[in-house]
Amino acid sequence: MIGGVFAELEAVTSTSAACTLLGKSRATLYRERTRPAGPARKPGPTGPPPNALTPAERAEIVAVLTEPRFADKAVAQIWAELLDEGVYLASQSTMYRLLRAEQLVRERRRLAAHPAKVKPELVATVPNDVWSWDITRLAGPARGTWYQLYVMLDIFSRYVVGWRLEEHEDAEIAERWMADLVALYGRPGSIHADRGPSMTSKNVAQLLVDLGVQRSHSRPRVSNDNPYSEAAFKTLKYRFDFPDTFDSLDHAGRFCEDFFDYYRHEHRHSGLGLHTPASVYFGTAEQIQAQRAKVLAAAYAANPTRFGSPPSPPPLPTVAWINPPTPQALIASK
Repeated sequence: MIGGVFAELEAVTSTSAACTLLGKSRATLYRERTRPAGPARKPGPTGPPPNALTPAERAEIVAVLTEPRFADKAVAQIWAELLDEGVYLASQSTMYRLLRAEQLVRERRRLAAHPAKVKPELVATVPNDVWSWDITRLAGPARGTWYQLYVMLDIFSRYVVGWRLEEHEDAEIAERWMADLVALYGRPGSIHADRGPSMTSKNVAQLLVDLGVQRSHSRPRVSNDNPYSEAAFKTLKYRFDFPDTFDSLDHAGRFCEDFFDYYRHEHRHSGLGLHTPASVYFGTAEQIQAQRAKVLAAAYAANPTRFGSPPSPPPLPTVAWINPPTPQALIASK
């Protein structure tokens, strides 16, 4: 069935795209297409190999392995003990194979069975659809001294709707801070965070329930589940003037105030068509985009030979995903 669907899909897209959408390996496809035609290979012998164990030998090995004296011993222990007694029945791998055939091998440890964490999939098509927040540490003047920087941003526009600097991380501080941001900017559809103690606290969870905001968390030990916050922190810490340590909380606060003012209103973001987060969040980006198009059109009209084709400004964002669905999942949902 997949062969007919693949041919139709390949005709309207490309071989690579068809393989990606249908989950077929390109290497397998090319191998099938270049395989020389010829007579079918003759099957080999189907009987057991001449050195196979006889049913009596198999039964004898299983009987020895299940003797009461071996009830609490691993196969390697049994094999070595028998060898010390001058008895060789079979290799350890053969013993395991026979025990598995009799369903006598199992995990003897009591292992905790944790359900798989669901991968968060969030999409924003306009500002305030999804907010993302995280806390990063800024080094203080003394060894072991850290200041906690709370940052909340809108993932569609990358606009930092709020930040706060504290001497320690605290769930009550996070709760009050988030309530103030919602009162100032309105209620977002979802708020995403990692699994830090403040993010998963009862204070924050109850606040979001009361506000009617969907709560989302990253999977344990998966940093890519919170990419927008991590990217903002990287921009902060890779600035040319970011100090190794801060002299005081006030020093760190002044630096963050200057940085976030720059990040909101001056930083041309590559994911926003080189617009600033503020222009996308507050809706002025389309006007700026039209002005850019006029400037490029005038440049093209003045010197068309300098361009391969009429230039256009980088496109504005239309969607922002946290973990977009795979192509297979998109096909299955249609």
